Amino acid sequence: MNQHTIEFEIHPIKTTIMELLSILFEIGIGQGLAGLGAGAAVIGAGIGVGRIGSSALEAMARQPEATSDLRSNMIVAAALVEGVALFGIIICLLVALG
Repeated sequence: MNQHTIEFEIHPIKTTIMELLSILFEIGIGQGLAGLGAGAAVIGAGIGVGRIGSSALEAMARQPEATSDLRSNMIVAAALVEGVALFGIIICLLVALG
């Protein structure tokens, strides 16, 4: 009798997702979700600062005489976004390590 081996080809993205899920279950759901929350805070801050810079450059192109006011407001807004992101990361780290 012939013995045939069956080989399955698994998509690399599916294996990566399965590996991430297994890591989440190994370290605990709360700690894993805290790590995901920290990642979301960083991604959100990056998107926010990018939009602030984009809008400020568009406004500077429309009204070059208001460049100094726009630049200072952009820096303040970016600092506030980064502060909120840092706060989110600290909270997530406290949950993960606590």
